[in-house]
Parts: sequence; C-alpha cells; structure tokens
Amino acid sequence: MNRPFLVLAALLMSASPSLAETVVGRATVIDADTLDIRGKRIRLHGVDAPESAQSCQGADGKAYRCGQRAALALADRIGTATVSCEQTDTDRHRRIVAVCSARGENLNAWLVSEGHALAYRQYGKDYIPQEDAARGAKRGVWAGTFTPPWDWRRGIRDGGPSVAATPPSGPATQAAAPGGCKIKGNINQRGDRIFHAPGSRDYERTKLNEAAGERWFCSESEAIAAGWRAPGR
Repeated sequence: MNRPFLVLAALLMSASPSLAETVVGRATVIDADTLDIRGKRIRLHGVDAPESAQSCQGADGKAYRCGQRAALALADRIGTATVSCEQTDTDRHRRIVAVCSARGENLNAWLVSEGHALAYRQYGKDYIPQEDAARGAKRGVWAGTFTPPWDWRRGIRDGGPSVAATPPSGPATQAAAPGGCKIKGNINQRGDRIFHAPGSRDYERTKLNEAAGERWFCSESEAIAAGWRAPGR
C-alpha cells in the first residue's frame, strides 16, 4: 500500500466525524426551518418553510403571516424538549444541515406533514409523501394560496413584481420609538433579521413595520439575543 493512499485514507477518516456531527440541546427557533442549539445554526434538511416576513392567503381569503405562524408552531411543538440534530451536510452559509428530532419525533417531517413547510425537492425527496398528505388534507399553507418560499426569496409575490421593483407611492411611516430604545430591528426581503443603530449607514432610511414583525431594541445585545444581526454580513 503506497504512502499517498494512506494519507488520503487518513484525511477521509478525519473528515467523516464533521459530516456526521450530532448536536443535542435546548433549541431556539430562528425561523421555521432554522434552529440554534448552543450557538450552532442548524438548517433543517429537505424542507423549506415560508420566510419570517412572508404572507400567505388563508382559506377565508385574508392575508396572514405564514412564516411567523410556522415558526411559532415549531417552537410550540418543541416546547422545553431536548432537540437532537443529525448532520447530513453543511450549506453555503456554513450552517449545519440536519434532521432534527424532539421526543423521538422527526421535526422536519412534522413541519411538512402539518403544512408549515414544503418538501425541498432541490435538496432531497425525503418529505414528498408528507407534503402530498398535507396538500390533500388542506393543512397549513395548503388551506389557501401561497408563493413557494424559494420563489418568494427571488422577489416573486403571487405573480407580481418584487417589493424592490415597486417604489412606495407615499412616504413610509412607522410607530415612534419607545423611550431610549432607538435601535431598529428590520426584516429584509429575504427574511433576514438585521438591526440598525443610530448613526449607521441605513438607519435613517429604514422604516419599521411592526405589524410585519419588525421592532425596536434598547441595545445591540438585546437585538442579538432576539435573533437579529448587525448589517454587512
């Protein structure tokens, strides 16, 4: 057995544990397909949920925050349970991609079966049966109409132009900042939560829509703890 082969085999063996990492602990729901466990961001494998700022139309024809509803549903499902995530990959944002479970239940499958997320066929066909069942039973987003989250992220809004392509018809308005709390927690078109401190580049032009989940913070540490990040990343 030659030396180059031995070196290659050693490298492959040393890399294997990182591709099969198990992360266990109390989970914070960042959005309906992203968790944080002990400071590690985990993207749920094979599912794609509506973004935090995304709206869908219910069976009654009224718009509702489907991304927010899905995230809250996942948080309620997990409750205080310990979550275990088995890594399957690492995505381009360097997040762990994993199948996660709580109390023995596959959370990825549960999200899709309840209509809170879609099977992400681009990255796997694991949860197509759950999606078919949710569609047939009109659960979650399937009760009304919605834009698939991958299209929503590209700026498609139910067949209309993207938000960025349509300038507002009048000046934006926002609620006044509560006393001493002047940091703006904005949710951008992709659903990223970004905070802007007074004096920063985009502070003045950032207008908050509190009905869409945007909010004020009293300190940067408070914003970070709530899941927002500084701009520029």
